[in-house]
Amino acid sequence: MKSKIISVLVVFISLKAVSQEKEPGVKTFAKAVVDKFPNTRTFDVQYEELGPSNYDSEFLGNKYERGRIENHNRFKAAFNMPFYASKSKRLVLTTSLRYKYESYDFGDIYNYNTMQTYSKERREFHYWAGALTGTYMASLFGKPAIYNATINVDGNKDDVQRIKGFASAVLVLKRTPNTTITLGALVLLDPSSIVPVTPLFSINHKFENSKWDMDFILPQRFLFRRELLENGRISLGTELNTENFYLNLNTENLKGVYELNQLELKSGITYEYCFTPKIIAFVKGGVNNVFSVRLTERGERTSKYVYSHKEDPQGYVRFGISYNLFGKN
Repeated sequence: MKSKIISVLVVFISLKAVSQEKEPGVKTFAKAVVDKFPNTRTFDVQYEELGPSNYDSEFLGNKYERGRIENHNRFKAAFNMPFYASKSKRLVLTTSLRYKYESYDFGDIYNYNTMQTYSKERREFHYWAGALTGTYMASLFGKPAIYNATINVDGNKDDVQRIKGFASAVLVLKRTPNTTITLGALVLLDPSSIVPVTPLFSINHKFENSKWDMDFILPQRFLFRRELLENGRISLGTELNTENFYLNLNTENLKGVYELNQLELKSGITYEYCFTPKIIAFVKGGVNNVFSVRLTERGERTSKYVYSHKEDPQGYVRFGISYNLFGKN
């Protein structure tokens, strides 16, 4: 799911490049992408700390555990590189590699079946993914358009787990100096997807006689942004985030490889600072609302989950630093 969201974002941002130049090249493409999303820059490292949170879970449709997550953190590293551009500069091929380490520390856990309270050991998870993306910049009905296709392979420390694919097409409906509106669709070539086709829509609007702009991308973000200080930028709003990793289980009820998917809505503030055109850092914080946590057998639809839990809102803070190979000194 995470790679699907990233792929969609690349499409939207690429469209901005297409709409601004008649012959957009790979450098323009890359510059537009990395401006908004740190994890699409050449190298990116992030660390996130989430505050304590109570949870209540179900297993195989029955009440299972009630407990507290005392500490939850994530470390992420990403590498992205366009490695081929056609002579016309309209076809771009990009490779991406991602790694995530995620850990949980628990407080007291109450089990509904045994009616006993116990402690749970620290849990650690490793996740990696590699993707190959092809993006073609063209025109349709006289308007800029982008066609995108991605093949994604992911897994954990034990093995490769899944191969997924998705494709999208997006059209620029309106283009003015202050406003860009796009519309499209994403097709998911993944048997575990509940909805095989997802609509895409975005609006970027710069307010007249103001330093503020609005950035809305369905289904991922709604932000208000402005420049702050000479080399900084502040953002206020909400972003949809997805997380996943694989578990190799060998218990009485579950045997095999399972995938945990978590849907989060992060609301708060972000400050970015550009040390040089190639090195950019950020800090963000606010409230994290966990909408859904589900565990499914590998390849199954998330509606066929075997475990789920509800989690209270929690505070979070995230730090990151990126290196942008395409930044101009």
